[in-house]
Amino acid sequence: MHSDLSPHLHTPECNQLINLLKKCHEENQFAKFIGVCNTFDQQVVNCLRKERQDQSRRNREQAKAKQLLVQERMRKFDEEKS
Repeated sequence: MHSDLSPHLHTPECNQLINLLKKCHEENQFAKFIGVCNTFDQQVVNCLRKERQDQSRRNREQAKAKQLLVQERMRKFDEEKS
């Protein structure tokens, strides 16, 4: 099962793979159950995984920068207080 495959949530590369998978499912309504579209499915899974990993990396970087900013403000506050 995939996450939400709405186009606005994914990169153009993933959207292209998602469209190929959907097209394969439409063209192979019964054969899709025996693995005809598995190649496209695995490509979509890999692309979505890469997107999720990239987003996690960006979130960690932003959190680290924000934490450094907060620590700096706390340091300045402590210096002014003393």
